[in-house]
Amino acid sequence: MTSGTAGSAAPAAAQRERWGGRTIFIVAAISSAIGLGNIWRFPGVAYDNGGGAFLIPYLAAFLTAGIPVLFLDYAIGHRYRAAPPLAFRRLNKKLEPLGWWQVLVCYVIITYYAVVVAWAGAYVFFSGNLAWGDDAAGFFTADFLRAGDPGFTLSFSPGVLLALLVVWVVATVVLALGLRRGLEVANRVTLPALVVLFVIIVIYSLTLDGAVDGLNAFFTPDWAALAQPGVWIAAYGHIFFSFSVAFGIMLTYSSYLKRKSDLAGSGLVVAFANCSFEILAGIGVFATLGFLAFTAGSTVGELEGLSGVLLAFVTFPTLLAEMPGGNVIGVLFFLSLVFAGFTSLLSLMQVVTGAIQDKTGLKPAPAGILVGLAAGIPSILLYATTNGLNALDVVDAFINNVGVVASAVLMLVLVCLVGRKAPELSAHLSAVSSFTVGRLWRLFVTWITPAVLLVILARGAWDYAVNGYDEYPAWFLGVAGWGMLALIAVLAFALSYQRYRRPGADDFTPDDARELAAELASERAAQNGHTRPADEEGDRR
Repeated sequence: MTSGTAGSAAPAAAQRERWGGRTIFIVAAISSAIGLGNIWRFPGVAYDNGGGAFLIPYLAAFLTAGIPVLFLDYAIGHRYRAAPPLAFRRLNKKLEPLGWWQVLVCYVIITYYAVVVAWAGAYVFFSGNLAWGDDAAGFFTADFLRAGDPGFTLSFSPGVLLALLVVWVVATVVLALGLRRGLEVANRVTLPALVVLFVIIVIYSLTLDGAVDGLNAFFTPDWAALAQPGVWIAAYGHIFFSFSVAFGIMLTYSSYLKRKSDLAGSGLVVAFANCSFEILAGIGVFATLGFLAFTAGSTVGELEGLSGVLLAFVTFPTLLAEMPGGNVIGVLFFLSLVFAGFTSLLSLMQVVTGAIQDKTGLKPAPAGILVGLAAGIPSILLYATTNGLNALDVVDAFINNVGVVASAVLMLVLVCLVGRKAPELSAHLSAVSSFTVGRLWRLFVTWITPAVLLVILARGAWDYAVNGYDEYPAWFLGVAGWGMLALIAVLAFALSYQRYRRPGADDFTPDDARELAAELASERAAQNGHTRPADEEGDRR
C-alpha cells in the first residue's frame, strides 16, 4: 500500500475487533445460520414441496445460490474490512445506501426476532407442568398473547412483556461486552448445547409409536412435484434465508477475520453444518408428528400447523400433552429454540452495531447499549402488545420475501453485473482460501443466481400487491408491510449522507484493496513454494 494511505488506514483497522481465530468464526457463523427457521420452517417446506424429492431442488439451490452468495458476502466483508455500509462504500461510494438497506433490514428483523425468542423462553417454564392443558391453541393466542384484531395498541400482554425484557437485557449485555468477551463466549456455550439438546430430542422421538409413519411422510418422494416451478422457487427461497446471506450478517462476521483465514473452506464448513442440522431437525419434527397422528388415529397429512409459529407453539405443545415425559421433552425443545434464536439474534444485532461503530467510532460497549435501546423499545411497543402476533406476521412476511430478496438481487446486480467486481472478489477469495474460486463462481453470482432471485422477488412482490397477505386489511398491510419497506429505503439514503466520524474510515481506497489482493496472492505463492513470508509468521503468532 502507499505509505500515506497505509499510515492513516492502519490505526482505523486496529480499532476494529477480531475473532480469536478461524474456529470461533466458524462456530459463530454456524450459530447464526442455525436459527428458528431450521427447526420450524424447513420440515414444513420440504413436506409441502415433494417430501424426499424436495432434496433434489434443495441441493441444486444449495450449490447454485447458497454457496455462491455466501462466498460473495465473505469476500466483500473480508476484503473491505467493515460492516455493510462502509464495505460497500469502499467498493464504490455510490453503493453505500445498499449497505444501509441491509443494516436496516437486520434492525427490523431484530425487533420481532427477539419476541419469538421470548415466547420460547416463556414456554420453557410452561413446559414444566404443561400449562396449556388440552387446548394449546387457545392458551397460546388467548391466554399468553391475548391476541386481538389487526391494529396498533398499547395494551400489553404481561407474560410476553416480562420475557421480552429479559431477552433484551441479556442480548444487550452480551453485545456490549464485544466480540471476544460477548459473542465468542455466547456462541461457544449455545451451539454445543443446542446440538446436544436436539440430538436427545431426535433420539427420543424415534422411539415413539408412529415415528416411522412420520419419517415416511417426510422422506417419501413425490417425483411429480419436481415438474412444478413453485417447488424449485421454494427450495431457492429457503436456502437463501437459511444461510443468513445477503443482508449483512456473514459480510460483517467475515470483516472481523484475520488476513489469512481460508474463507472458502470456512464457508463450506458453515454451509454443510447448516444443512445437516436442517435434516436432523426434519427427522425429529416429523417423527414426533407421526406420533401425534398415531394418537389421533389419523395421518400426518391430515394434521394442521406443520411449520412456522403454529408448529412450535400449537402443534408441538399439543403433542407434548400426549407424549410420555412430555414436560421434559418440552423443556429441551423450547430451550433448543431459545439457543437457536438467541445466537441468530446476536448476529443480527452485530450487523447494526458494526455499522454504527464504523460510522461514529464508538466502542463496543456504548454501541451495543445504543442498539439494544434503539431496537428494544420499538420491539416492546409493537410486539409485546395484544396486536403483536398480527404485526409480527406481516412485518416478517414483507421483510423476508421482499426486503431480504431485494437486498440480494441489488447486491449481485450492482456489485457483479454492473460494477464487474466478480473477478477482483474471486481473486481475493482464491488468495486467502485453500482452493481456487474461479469462473464457475463468477458465472453464478453474475448471471444465474441473480436471475433466479429476481424471479422469486417479482413473484413475491406481485402476489402481495395483487392478492394482499393472509386476509389482513389493506390499510394494515400498507403500514406494516409496504410502509415499512418504504421507510427503510428513505433512511438508507439519508444515513448515507452522514459524515463518517471514525478516524481513517474513508482512507481505504480501491487501490489499497488491489494492493492487498496482490500482497495476499504473493504470500500464497510463497507458501505454495514452501517459503513463509516474515509478516505471515508474525500473524500466526
